[in-house]
Amino acid sequence: MSVDTVEDLDSFRRRARDWIRANLKPLDHAALAAAMAGEPSEEQELAQIQHERHLMRMMFDGGFAGITIAPEYGGQGLTPAHQRAFNEELSGFEHPSHLMVPNVSPCAAVLLDFGTEEQKKTHIPAILKGEELWMQLLSEPSGGSDVAGALTTAVRDGDEWVLNGSKIWTTGAWWSDWGLCLARTNWDVPKHRGLTVFIFPLHREGVDVHRIEMLNGSKEFCQEFLTDVRVPDTDRVGEVDKGWTVGTRWMFHERMLYNSPLITMPAFGRPITSSVSPIDVARDAGRLDDPLVRDLIGESRMLETVGARLQQRVGQGVRTGRLSDQGAAISRLFIGVAGARSRTITFQIAGSAGGAWSDSDGAVAGQGTGYLMRQTGCIGGGTTEMARNVISERVLGMPRERSVDRDVPFREVPRGPSADTRSRS
Repeated sequence: MSVDTVEDLDSFRRRARDWIRANLKPLDHAALAAAMAGEPSEEQELAQIQHERHLMRMMFDGGFAGITIAPEYGGQGLTPAHQRAFNEELSGFEHPSHLMVPNVSPCAAVLLDFGTEEQKKTHIPAILKGEELWMQLLSEPSGGSDVAGALTTAVRDGDEWVLNGSKIWTTGAWWSDWGLCLARTNWDVPKHRGLTVFIFPLHREGVDVHRIEMLNGSKEFCQEFLTDVRVPDTDRVGEVDKGWTVGTRWMFHERMLYNSPLITMPAFGRPITSSVSPIDVARDAGRLDDPLVRDLIGESRMLETVGARLQQRVGQGVRTGRLSDQGAAISRLFIGVAGARSRTITFQIAGSAGGAWSDSDGAVAGQGTGYLMRQTGCIGGGTTEMARNVISERVLGMPRERSVDRDVPFREVPRGPSADTRSRS
């Protein structure tokens, strides 16, 4: 859009504020904390997803979905500053959080970067309306954090591709509609050069979705088994064997989640802290006047404040070109480490009730489970060890870590017995 047709920021902010207050409900923090402390039933989770689809459609109809996405794909064609203004006004109100990550970013972001016009015009409006929910199929059981070591294969058969393999740690795949999948299309070149990206419906013949029960009882993660899944070549994203080019940008969007100009979520939220306020935990534990506890509360608040400002600074640096897009790893590292520390803080504040609690313990309940799960934020979405490598090598310019498989055809790379060698035939 030309400068003359872009709505000025103050007018947009007023319009957004009026619409949010007229259409969205204030967040019920007590109910949210209670929901986070327990594992919702399938019916409750599906009802929540359906409600968020409705919220997404409301935002689309109100002219607030895809604020920075071009109008020809269903968006508003405005600037990142408009998106930030909307996020600031959204603070304290309900929003479709499950439909933002990875649905809008990185999935829709990857389609916008590399998809064909037909793919973008078919899927981006559907995503913005809440009609399609997307998941990213990256991690594999044998690959750990080595995304480029994908063993899921795609073999060409005329105008189609046949996919076989398995993906894992896919949040919410059982209630989602589409998947963005990285697969191996060439075994005779080094691992980064033989990958291709495809899209396909998750509920179709050949796709078997299994839910994984976690330590805390959650079954949000899934493993997908792909058996002779046929995908038309028109559902390929990017060039054949050039999937690492797509994947690099894909992981950039993943690291930039909380700075993404595509994401609608309240500004200065709590992406790095516990889902329950440490003040509430201290109050319900009867320790609000304990000076040591008050120090811990201050530390938690410091982490929250620094995290929010760090995200702002990194986002601005990447947008203006003063910081490489690899600088997104700085936010990723801080979020993971600070998140683990914040969960530890609430556990420490809970005291003995952190080890054994009842439903009547209020915000104290479940802090022990949260403590046991504290490292998940350092693993999911790329480990903090990977973020440290990216920062050292690509931001600070330190020597690259030695790799024994960099120039070796992937077929010849030694693999352990857990790898599915049948896919190499």
